[in-house]
Amino acid sequence: MSGHHMHGATLHMRLTPERPERAGDRQRADAIVTSLRAALERYRDYHVAERNGYEIFHPEIPQAIFHFTNYWKGFSETFRFTPDQPTSLLYTKSAGGYDLVGAMYTAPADATEIDLDARVPLSVARWHAHINICLPPRGDAANADWKKFGPDGAIATSEACAAAGGRFFPQLFGWMVHVYPFEKTLDKIWAVQ
Repeated sequence: MSGHHMHGATLHMRLTPERPERAGDRQRADAIVTSLRAALERYRDYHVAERNGYEIFHPEIPQAIFHFTNYWKGFSETFRFTPDQPTSLLYTKSAGGYDLVGAMYTAPADATEIDLDARVPLSVARWHAHINICLPPRGDAANADWKKFGPDGAIATSEACAAAGGRFFPQLFGWMVHVYPFEKTLDKIWAVQ
C-alpha cells in the first residue's frame, strides 16, 4: 500500500490471473460499482471518513494514493463481502486536504481464486497481494533505506532480508482490489493501480 502504481506483477506483487468473462460477471461488477458510488458520496469530505473510523495509513510517506482504512471493516471482510462498506477509501493529496478517488476491498490472505471471484468477478478485476516484503528492524523505520526495504525495496527473499537485519513477510496483509467508481470506463474503474 505504498505510493507506487501497480500495473502488473512484480517481485513484491502477486495478481490474480485474468479470467474469461462469464454470463452475469459484468452485471455483478456493475452492481458493486453502483452500490459503492452511492456509499462513497458522503466521504468526499475526508473529515467525514475520519469521523466514521477511517484512519490514514502512513501520512508521513509521500504517496500517489493515500489509503484511509477502517480496521473494523477490514476485520469484517474476513467473514463477508459488503459492496457499500469498503475496507479503505482512496484519496489523492490536494491543496485543501484530500480528494476521494476510490475505494479498496480486502479478503483474507488465504482466500482462494474461487473466494475472490465470488466477491468481485476475476474477469473484470484483478486482486493483488503484497508479497516478499522485507521490513526494517523494529524502531528503525525513520532511518531505514527504503530502496532496500518495503514494498518497493530491492530485497525480495528471506535470506537477503535476514542478512540486512530485517523482518521478512511472504505476504503482507490479505488480498486487495481497488475500485475507482467515478471513472467512466470498465478498465479504469477496475484499474490495477
